Amino acid sequence: MQQFEDLNSGFVQELFAQYLASPEAVEPAWRALFEQAPDELLESSPIVKRIRELYPGAVDGNGAPAPTSPETQAPPLLLGAVAAAMALVKAHRMHGHLAARLDPLGSEPVGDPALEPERLEPRLTEELMRQIPAKVLRVHVPGETLADALPHLRETYCGTIAYEIEHISNHEERVWLRTAIESGRYRKALSDDEKRTLLRRLTEVEGMERYLRRAFLGQKQFSIEGLDVMVPMLDEAISLAGLDGAREVVMGMAHRGRLNVLAHIVGRPYDVILREFEGERVLEAVGTDPEGGSGDVKYHLGAVGVRKTESGDIRITLASNPSHLEYVDPVVEGETRAVQTNHDTRDSAHDPRSALAVLIHGDAAFPGQGVVAETLNLQALRGYSTGGTLHLIANNQIGFTTDPDEGRSTRYSSDLAKGFDNPIVHVNADDPEAALTSIRLAMAFRERFRKDVVVDLVGYRRFGHNEGDEPAYTQPLMYKAIEEHPSVREQYARALVESGLVQEEEANELDEAVQNAMKVAHETLRQAIEAGTSHVQQEKKPGRGSDAPIETALPAEVVRDLNELLLQVPDGFTVHPKLKKQLDRRRETLGSEGGIDWGQAEALAFASLLVKGTPIRLTGQDTERGTFSHRHLVLHDFETGEKYAPIAHLSDATAPFEVHNSPLSEMAALGFEYGYSVACPRALVLWEAQFGDFVNSAQVIVDQFIVSGLSKWHQSSRLMLLLPHGYEGNGPEHSSARLERFMQLAAQENMRIVNCSTAAQYFHVLRRQALHPKARPLVHLTPKGLLRLKESTSRLDDLAKGSFRPIVDDPTLDEDGRRRARRLVLCSGKVYYDIVGHEARREAEQIAVARLEQLYPFPVAAYDELLSRYPNITELVWAQEEPQNMGAWRAIRHRLEEGLPAEVELRYVGRPWRASPSEGYPTAHRLEQDRIARETLAAY
Repeated sequence: MQQFEDLNSGFVQELFAQYLASPEAVEPAWRALFEQAPDELLESSPIVKRIRELYPGAVDGNGAPAPTSPETQAPPLLLGAVAAAMALVKAHRMHGHLAARLDPLGSEPVGDPALEPERLEPRLTEELMRQIPAKVLRVHVPGETLADALPHLRETYCGTIAYEIEHISNHEERVWLRTAIESGRYRKALSDDEKRTLLRRLTEVEGMERYLRRAFLGQKQFSIEGLDVMVPMLDEAISLAGLDGAREVVMGMAHRGRLNVLAHIVGRPYDVILREFEGERVLEAVGTDPEGGSGDVKYHLGAVGVRKTESGDIRITLASNPSHLEYVDPVVEGETRAVQTNHDTRDSAHDPRSALAVLIHGDAAFPGQGVVAETLNLQALRGYSTGGTLHLIANNQIGFTTDPDEGRSTRYSSDLAKGFDNPIVHVNADDPEAALTSIRLAMAFRERFRKDVVVDLVGYRRFGHNEGDEPAYTQPLMYKAIEEHPSVREQYARALVESGLVQEEEANELDEAVQNAMKVAHETLRQAIEAGTSHVQQEKKPGRGSDAPIETALPAEVVRDLNELLLQVPDGFTVHPKLKKQLDRRRETLGSEGGIDWGQAEALAFASLLVKGTPIRLTGQDTERGTFSHRHLVLHDFETGEKYAPIAHLSDATAPFEVHNSPLSEMAALGFEYGYSVACPRALVLWEAQFGDFVNSAQVIVDQFIVSGLSKWHQSSRLMLLLPHGYEGNGPEHSSARLERFMQLAAQENMRIVNCSTAAQYFHVLRRQALHPKARPLVHLTPKGLLRLKESTSRLDDLAKGSFRPIVDDPTLDEDGRRRARRLVLCSGKVYYDIVGHEARREAEQIAVARLEQLYPFPVAAYDELLSRYPNITELVWAQEEPQNMGAWRAIRHRLEEGLPAEVELRYVGRPWRASPSEGYPTAHRLEQDRIARETLAAY
């Protein structure tokens, strides 16, 4: 029996039907299989059952054709017709969308021959179809026979709503979707009141756009017209999410229709939106914001509102995002995951019902921007899933001026989602009731399977891309059709008038009411502006906080207790023998000899924060173990492979610890963590690159969100980027985290940049970042070779009594030695050990070597104090291993000069200007490192 269950049931049934009609027509191997079929298979076959009913004795007990007489012989034509009928049903499920009426502008569907009964073999005539019982075809549309069912099947799969579900690999999901679609379970007829409500909503949507266009001629608004029904669809999604248990909906979208969503979904008052057009907010933002904010255009700003539903209040968050269209997608996913996670318990309970993520995509951007695929890939990953995202494609059938056949290689913009096993629903934007059906089905699928679902809303763009260009320059035929095409509100109003549900005067009054509401709000605003009584709605801004020193030291006994807990594993758990020796050594490092390495210092810092109630989330490529095999937060049983993370089982922890290996992604992975950190500002969220260079792939997230979010949107977080950095002869792609880019982007105290040189410094940075009252992102240039370098390890006292030092003075010099120094070398990171460990160091008696650990904000006071200790130097050397046009040199040169006495020369030592970060050959690298050290330590 199992051999049949493992096969594609539809394919087997078709072959079985052929076998019943004509055994010789089936390949010998299949014929032998059917001849040996167990009785339960034969008895369960709907084909066999129906043939027995129609032609008693036509099939024997083994399912094979019985000896026949003219009275009992089943016509071979009928048996073959059953197989053809099954093929017809399958064609509608797979290819019905090709014949669907999806384009509001009326373009002809392409169709498919497999959908035509007369094209099949045998030809399915009306008479023949009336002889085929619908129940043997396992369809769920109404009808006793195929002839009865076929019109319903066509309307279901080839109407104004169409489905792509047969690509889904999960059998249960496919069967559920077929049943839900064909039964019409979610295609309910609207009540009279619901129809009036829908008309009112469509009138509000269109009316707002029309008023803005007329009142602010020439200003960009990125109108929703042509996709107006998107707003009622969102209404429906929010209501259904509430019934499923959601108390928050997090939305991400580009500019098309954003103002309408702000007004009618988030609930932002008309006067606030109108104020943006009047420009008052922009004038306020320039130069007067104490945070140094520069603001952003109105169609990039986010907002938060509370919406009342039958299941209670739901908080609606529309994420701020730049013009980079789809790059808000992973940010929304991260925000949603943070909202779904309970941060007040140790076990980090995740409830996907508590919040819904909604992403509104552009039809050109969905297949065109790779971050979409990266985001879709997160949906089923343990550390990233949000229990199913509603993806709504706002399909204009055009990208700015680019036609679909110039912008993608697929038939539909949604085809990308097929590779992730997501169901896809296409719907005509001019059929608002079908559009609501698509949302009901999508939300039911999410509730049942907790997976993403895509709704492709096929409409058009009534005006140019931004109301300021002429679309007929490039798409004259399309825009001639649009000009003559009535809006969805006009069509729906006409339909309700014709049905007698509303009077034409009533529909016109609805439209006038919207225009009057907009006009009153606008006139009131203008009067307030003229009277000087208009005030911009104040939004919560992250405070500057205190810059006072933060206590990051831990009592020695606390460190010892935490260290012991971090080494505990359950009875019977076998740690890898090699790794066990390394971990056991962590007890010895707390003794007088020291030797606390970076992995141990990090674990202790994390543990100390967890017991004080700070949630921690650490993700990245191979992060559980650490790219350089230094962390080992998650242990794997050497015998069974079972996982265990001691840090997640601290008895005194009052907050959750999450650590997840990320997918091989930077853009979406970092965007996700940014969103998570914004939604949960008290959590310490860390993202680690496998090598610092790889952050290149996430540059849009860095530029448009992390470093500028505070200035544009008053949005900040305590996100940490751990970027392995340091030149070790591994080539140009495993050396530089592109420090120069972060230094260039650093301004107005928008972030912190550190390059720690000891394990204790890293320990204190972690605790400071989590406890600092002023939340800011932090870029940490994590070492590679230093992770086990003895000289960079620390002692217990460094953790128990110390604190983070933005500048570390030369530890080998006393006060007298500093007075004798003639050259002060200042460097940062790993190159310090290359310099002080060089053979030339022994002869350089009048040279001091100090380390700059915090690169931004530049520690002015600590730098001045450092210089005061060296009253007799005649030159200051900045030494770095990066090329002169990279690294920190160009960004901090003016800072170094500002504090220097006039008689002290500032000099650079490092690699010359280069196009590539480092050498590709180990020998060349060693020669260059040697040259830098020798030049730095050259005799005075």
